[in-house]
Amino acid sequence: MSFETVSVIGLGYIGLPTAAIIASRGINVIGVDVVQSAVDTINAGKIHIVEPDLDIVVRSVVTTGNLRATTTPEPADVFMVAVPTPFIASNDGEHKPDLSYIESAVKRIAPVLEKGNLVVLESTSPVGTTEKMSAWLAEARPDLSFPQDKGSAADIKVAHCPERVLPGYVLQELVSNDRVIGGMSKACSDRAVELYKTFVRGECIVTNARTAEMAKLTENSFRDVNIAFANELSVICDKLKINVWELVKLANRHPRVNILNPGPGVGGHCIAVDPWFIVDSCPEEAKIIKQARLTNDAKPHYVIDQITKAADEFKRPVIACLGLAFKADIDDLRESPALHIVEELVKRNVGEIIAVEPNIGALPAKLAESEIELSSLENALDKANVIVILVDHKEFKSADKTQFATKVVIDTRGIIG
Repeated sequence: MSFETVSVIGLGYIGLPTAAIIASRGINVIGVDVVQSAVDTINAGKIHIVEPDLDIVVRSVVTTGNLRATTTPEPADVFMVAVPTPFIASNDGEHKPDLSYIESAVKRIAPVLEKGNLVVLESTSPVGTTEKMSAWLAEARPDLSFPQDKGSAADIKVAHCPERVLPGYVLQELVSNDRVIGGMSKACSDRAVELYKTFVRGECIVTNARTAEMAKLTENSFRDVNIAFANELSVICDKLKINVWELVKLANRHPRVNILNPGPGVGGHCIAVDPWFIVDSCPEEAKIIKQARLTNDAKPHYVIDQITKAADEFKRPVIACLGLAFKADIDDLRESPALHIVEELVKRNVGEIIAVEPNIGALPAKLAESEIELSSLENALDKANVIVILVDHKEFKSADKTQFATKVVIDTRGIIG
């Protein structure tokens, strides 16, 4: 059975590239988003996010009529849910998954579901979320059967297939990466494999929904733990007056050692969030995973203290913060430790703050309300007496390092070495 129409719910950093790639295969794609401006931008053949070459693909598929965006779900053969799954942090340090975006998406697509449809949850989710999604759909549509009751014979097929792409390489990795597909029944998995094989060259590996959910959480928790080791090591090296960057290079000469590079913390919609889902599910058992999160969340505060001490050396400190995104060469500010550091510096009034972020055209709301300046790199290097390297953007790596020589430099990314 072929797929004539695919609906992608959520047109953000994952949803829009996914919709564009599927549309490029000649399939009719309806993209759904609650933000009218995003819908209008896409329908004009443009993009509202930064991702290499995505603008070319979107312009092409909108021109051919294979991709159309709307704020209201319409009937389709497949519904792919790609909405955010943040956490809610409480005052006592607990981090609870926020499934409200998924639940809202489910309630919006439920009225247009038809027998034979496939619903795929792509959002990174706590274990059991796919089953919850199917239960919410069943509650909204008692006239249809779902796999939790009818198994492979259900009217609606439900599966989980977590995205596993790297910002900056999304278009390539959507096609080349292996995909883990967890259906709620064999028929659900088989139908989901059919869908992904329309655009994925990598292997589609079948498991159950819970294992698929845990696979994505495990991948990101593994990276979080390893980053925590590097970040802890960097703090120890500061205390012992050792160059952590040289140390890591030397240690990595061992054939079985591969230490990651430290940084100012951990950001993004995955690594900074997903481990908390495991901790929430098994708080007594997830000890290392929780400690890694705490270690990485503490690193921005350590960097802020370093900056504050450096600023105290000047009567009129002017601090240039290089980078606001959560990683190099993208515009994504979600959970960004760099952004958090800059916001905290403004709050503490440690001096005049200049922000340099070449991938955005305007400051985010919190910073825009302050007197902070969004500047070019050249202007920032000229005016500042303290330079803080928070993101290793290509523009910063290629800059003439002699310009840093007369400044107090706090390098959290090892650009200076």
